[in-house]
Amino acid sequence: MEPYSRLLKAVSDERLDLYGIEVLREGRLLFREMLSPDVRYPAYSATKTVTASAVGLACDEGRFDIGRPLADYLPAEELSALPEENRAFLTLPVSRFLTMTVAGFPFRPEGENWLRGVLSADVDFSAPPKFHYTNVQAYLVGIACENAVGQPLMEYLAPRFWEPLGIPMPEHQTDPQGRFYGATGLKLTVHELSLIGQVYLQGGRLDGRQILPEKWTAEASSAHVPSTEGGYGYFIWTGDNDFKISGKWGQKCLCLPKKQLMVTYMGHMPEQADRMLTLAEELCREL
Repeated sequence: MEPYSRLLKAVSDERLDLYGIEVLREGRLLFREMLSPDVRYPAYSATKTVTASAVGLACDEGRFDIGRPLADYLPAEELSALPEENRAFLTLPVSRFLTMTVAGFPFRPEGENWLRGVLSADVDFSAPPKFHYTNVQAYLVGIACENAVGQPLMEYLAPRFWEPLGIPMPEHQTDPQGRFYGATGLKLTVHELSLIGQVYLQGGRLDGRQILPEKWTAEASSAHVPSTEGGYGYFIWTGDNDFKISGKWGQKCLCLPKKQLMVTYMGHMPEQADRMLTLAEELCREL
């Protein structure tokens, strides 16, 4: 039995709720199978990599600097609500939030004003860097980048990212004040997620066009800190020989740079996402 058939048999036998899968090598489609309608599904935390893409573009245009304090890019009226004991927040660079190394935040922002709630959270901002995965940190980076470019982040991305990829504007989530969430909330098709993965796997290029800066894609997909799953770049999970654009319940671009191989899949597998990843990794070893 060839490797694709084995994977699909395991998905069927184990009743994994897989929507669809694509396999590409050097940008060429090797295999595609849709097991559910070919429509947009929640991408969950794969949204974070889109936020990182906006950051890379804004940095390349000189409008954003991840070495500067993130607070420099937040509204003054919101920062005025920062408790005195939290003033160390004002010194933390954007890079700390991009790499999820500001520990202590709740997992997600909440309330009538998410940003104000985040800034008033009980967090020791003077603590040393420590990996702590939260939606809050991606939310803060998204707001900071949005303020830096001076327009809603999805509008900023439209001519620079979505249109060059041939992706119509995706459905996305904002906070109660209309600011881009940045951490989750996008809906994408399997192929649209695959296109984003290909851009990172191919040094920012797709179909001969430079969409993201090559230097940025290399930095973003490289380990900057150890994480619970190996390493972590700029909203991208990293391993010894791979990197992953990842959502929580089975949305994945598994990228192997040395092989120029990528497996993209989407599904709804709250209890079986790890099993699906194992099957994808086994497939990659066979190809």
